[in-house]
Amino acid sequence: MVAALDAGASLILFPEGQRNASPEPLLPFKSGLYHLAKARPAVDLVPVWIANLNKVMPKGEVIPVPLICTLTFGSPLHLAADEPKEAFLDRAMAALLGLHDLEARPG
Repeated sequence: MVAALDAGASLILFPEGQRNASPEPLLPFKSGLYHLAKARPAVDLVPVWIANLNKVMPKGEVIPVPLICTLTFGSPLHLAADEPKEAFLDRAMAALLGLHDLEARPG
């Protein structure tokens, strides 16, 4: 991942580390996002809520199903100086949940 970022590529990360089949909007985050933020502090980590993802890309399917999903983008996140891992991951999760709440609002 770091090599791809250093080469100027964009990455899509799913910080939960697995597909979420639970009724909760998010699972607990794994530490990879924190370690990436620490290794490359200048990289913008942009939270993106992908609504309808489980229907568009069902688990076990290789080809996406032709349905519509929407993306809601948040403000970039950066690791604050001396910010503990759990605090950063909590802040990242709160940013995503805020986007989920925006998406869930009618109209």
